[in-house]
Amino acid sequence: MNTGLYIFIAIVVVAGFVWSLYNGLVTVRERIKEAWSGIDVQLKRRADLIPNLVEAVKGYAKHESQVFENVTKARSAIMGATTPKQAANADNMLTGALKSLFAVAENYPTLMASTSFQNLQRQLEDTEDKVAFSRQFYNSNVLDFNTKIKVFPNVLIVGMLGFTAVEFFEATEVERENVKVKF
Repeated sequence: MNTGLYIFIAIVVVAGFVWSLYNGLVTVRERIKEAWSGIDVQLKRRADLIPNLVEAVKGYAKHESQVFENVTKARSAIMGATTPKQAANADNMLTGALKSLFAVAENYPTLMASTSFQNLQRQLEDTEDKVAFSRQFYNSNVLDFNTKIKVFPNVLIVGMLGFTAVEFFEATEVERENVKVKF
């Protein structure tokens, strides 16, 4: 066999590897976008429950304006978050604000016995579970992607293809604490 054929085969093998690597990374990157969308949907769903929750508590605890203001600020932050880091920070702020709101609600037994309030509680618990699952799904895809771009020989090529590591959706210390949704 001549040298030209060996060179041609080597070029085809390298091109096939690069093609396969690129398509694999694009696929995982799209899964990350889908997973991020899932987090975004669940965070917005939770944020949409907040006005109803605040209104329910407001009727009983009119003098707790700082608590309501903090919940409103946190909700706005979650609605405006565009990156995993911003969303995690806003989520942390909302978790803290909701803890305060729940503490206020505990002082009003008739509120806690309200059917509509109990329904909001169930919806919020369901949403919290979905947020946790969405985070896990997102981080799993980020792990796959970041691993693919860091292993050899991929690490030699991915920079030229324009791929960079993606941030995990990380919980802060406050978020690692159990949230007590109790009415």
